[in-house]
Amino acid sequence: MQSYLRALWAFFMLASVAQAQFNFFDHMFGGNQQQQGHHQGSQDVPSDSSRYQNAWSSAQCSNYLCPGTLACVSFPHHCPCPHPDVEEKVELADGSAICVSKGGFKAGEATRKIELARKGLL
Repeated sequence: MQSYLRALWAFFMLASVAQAQFNFFDHMFGGNQQQQGHHQGSQDVPSDSSRYQNAWSSAQCSNYLCPGTLACVSFPHHCPCPHPDVEEKVELADGSAICVSKGGFKAGEATRKIELARKGLL
């Protein structure tokens, strides 16, 4: 029984080494072309603004159309941030708003830093 287990263990070891070698050669010599074709077929977004201009011209808004998100809001400072997961909206004293990267681990830390900067303390 013990020799049977040793033989079985040796077989699995050889099989795993052979599999690793085939994966190496597949990757090295392009045997995984379906995955490579996917990467080669995808292209970056063009650097012109035609997609944005088409979306802007087709948007319907009777109030204010936010330039960053194309959201329709009552006032410009009501515009949402384009990336709310990583940005914080800060309303300024003049009635405008800006979106800044969330800072630190506390809610409102970016707003606090902007206020300190406005006062010349940062």
